[in-house]
Amino acid sequence: MIDKVARIWPRLKGAQPHREVTIPVPIPDDAAAAPAARRLVAIKAIHTIVWAFFAGCIVTIPILACLGRLRFAAALIAVTFVEVLVIALNNGSCPLTGVAARYTPDRRDNFDIYLPEWLARHNKRIFGALYAGGVILTAYLWQAHRAV
Repeated sequence: MIDKVARIWPRLKGAQPHREVTIPVPIPDDAAAAPAARRLVAIKAIHTIVWAFFAGCIVTIPILACLGRLRFAAALIAVTFVEVLVIALNNGSCPLTGVAARYTPDRRDNFDIYLPEWLARHNKRIFGALYAGGVILTAYLWQAHRAV
């Protein structure tokens, strides 16, 4: 009886019968999210390759210096210095980090690169010290070689 009155009452008052209102809620579509995920994977892969190149340069500098390949060590110092400038001019961050940030809300230390989180967190400290040590060693050996 109450149902019947409830259905008739709005009509009696000239109102529309009750209709269910649905509010559209954005549901992440896997198909729509896939291009962003693919881009993020590509950016992380490129960033990791670039990182491996410069990490390899930094590790190789003192080895080459100790082997007496001072010109090659100096060339790697110069190449790596370009990357140091790029990072310095980008407020201490790799430009690829900003690109990767467009495709994910994740902001962990390794959200933009395939590295363990601890290494991504301490990357500049570790490789900055190795780079500085390699530069100092190369400069010292260069001076010692010239003195002979």
